[in-house]
Amino acid sequence: MRNVVTGFLAIAVIVLSLAILTTPRDEVAASSETYRQLNLFGDVFAKIREDYVEEVDDADLIEAAINGMLASLDPHSSYLNPKNYKGMKIQTRGKFGGLGIEVTMEGGLIKVVAPIDDTPAAKAGVQAGDYITHLDGEPVLGLTLAQSVERMRGLVDTDIALTIRRENVKEPIEISITRAVITVQSVRGRIEDEDLLYVRISSFTEQTDSGIRKTIKRLTEEAGGDFKGLIIDLRNNPGGLLDQAIAVSDAFLPKGEIVSTRGRESRDSQRYNATPDDIAGGKPIVVLINGGSASASEIVAGALQDHRRAVILGTQSFGKGSVQTIVPLQGNGAMRMTTARYYTPSGNSIQAKGISPDIEVRQARLEVLDTRKPRSEADLRNHLENGKPKREKSAAETKTEETGKALDYQLLRAKDLLKGVSLFAKKDFN
Repeated sequence: MRNVVTGFLAIAVIVLSLAILTTPRDEVAASSETYRQLNLFGDVFAKIREDYVEEVDDADLIEAAINGMLASLDPHSSYLNPKNYKGMKIQTRGKFGGLGIEVTMEGGLIKVVAPIDDTPAAKAGVQAGDYITHLDGEPVLGLTLAQSVERMRGLVDTDIALTIRRENVKEPIEISITRAVITVQSVRGRIEDEDLLYVRISSFTEQTDSGIRKTIKRLTEEAGGDFKGLIIDLRNNPGGLLDQAIAVSDAFLPKGEIVSTRGRESRDSQRYNATPDDIAGGKPIVVLINGGSASASEIVAGALQDHRRAVILGTQSFGKGSVQTIVPLQGNGAMRMTTARYYTPSGNSIQAKGISPDIEVRQARLEVLDTRKPRSEADLRNHLENGKPKREKSAAETKTEETGKALDYQLLRAKDLLKGVSLFAKKDFN
């Protein structure tokens, strides 16, 4: 391995020497300093191999150095060894093993961006914004993001203990989760209140664009060919594939820019525009977001908001507005590196800011203070029936009646908004 490092430095010397011969004087000093730093790396590497208290693996040292170099740039840049790279490719296809959470690093801790619907983590009560401080009793401080993710993955049906710090909760929370094969159904839908379409997008995988088109077509048919409005739920959606976010936005925008990406150089900028199409037929749309809506979710919300195609309802989104490029490397590993920022059609950067909702609605936990209700005609024995078939209660209403406190307040406000728009549109002011 010493030969490998020496060879690497020798190549660097040749490259830098050629650069010095063809580079203006003010850049020669910088090139010389880079060469000095590469020499320093070689010296440190050799010293560790010779004098460290325990024998170290050369490949592990090199990997740690690469990891450190990338991780120092930002929380989303990292090195993927062959195992992690393979796992990442499986995840974007919508099926992988693990707990079912999207995470990032913040302050040396694992921060939960969002739990994925119907996964072990979601069922165990992990929430967006949680900080994971320990894995199986071992602190995560000092681990890279890739190392943390690798430890959370494991054999199916094995358990892992998470120690969590949560906002407004004084004591640490201990949660045990059983690993499972995570199969992500990124799009689901149902009819709410007979004439409103509700579509939930949990992440942006390879099937998301086709999934939302099929779901809306199916729900429209179930609604009798017509509906009053559409609710797109992007809450706790950690993001995913850029091309899928663009395709989903394009499905509702007949024209205009969807998103632009801008790198360090102007030549690295790209703009993505909509094509003439609107699978919702111009019907009003409400998009639900919260602090767990990140990356690709924010692209969709930002595009529909800037073009006034949808009303954004909920709370401030996560603010992950950077582009990571995966660069395959020798040995079947890869480098994930931030190469650009996202910008909404109006030119706003999402990074570290997020999407501000048009209507801020925080999720509420409502408790029934008095279960007694006023007596009405319907309570009288042998009362006359209404004459119309009873409407089935929506999922949100049913769950509220069962628990008294599990009300999806944001969803109810979205439905009220769409109903109000529909009523207003029917008014004849002449």
